[in-house]
Amino acid sequence: MTKIIDLIKKRHSIRAYKSDDIPSKIIAEIEESLILAPSAGNLQARKFFFIRDKIKKMAIARAALSQMFIAEAPIVIVGCTDDFIKYRYGNRGLFLYSIQDVAISISFAMLVAQQHGLGTVWIGAFDEKEVSYILNLPKNLRPVVILPIGYPDEEPYITDRRPREEIITYL
Repeated sequence: MTKIIDLIKKRHSIRAYKSDDIPSKIIAEIEESLILAPSAGNLQARKFFFIRDKIKKMAIARAALSQMFIAEAPIVIVGCTDDFIKYRYGNRGLFLYSIQDVAISISFAMLVAQQHGLGTVWIGAFDEKEVSYILNLPKNLRPVVILPIGYPDEEPYITDRRPREEIITYL
């Protein structure tokens, strides 16, 4: 069994994908990872859209500052916050907790994808209004991340990490 730290070490951003379909069993595991991720107050103030439609993927890629590689991925997930969280947590829930909820879900999905040899890249640079329009989102949902998923068609570019002493402080 693969250790989680090994998956984390192997995971790197992928921006080129093969057209190979992803087996439904793997998709089901990715779905499960999104659902099982923790959330503020267990409100699960998040929703995920799995896009396979080529036209929608192209439109999303254009809305993401023309990062057209997004459309190459067999599946593109758009993670959204749900503003109903504000009724329990106010603005902090709306502008922080719900985003954290989506972030941890997407992080879990990225690790499950990595475990199955799939590549991903976190996309945060996009026009929210345009993506909302493309997906016909109701007003309560806000797209905060785009995640293309597919079998890599490139070797990842591995970036250096800052030294531990610059990142970690014990008090």
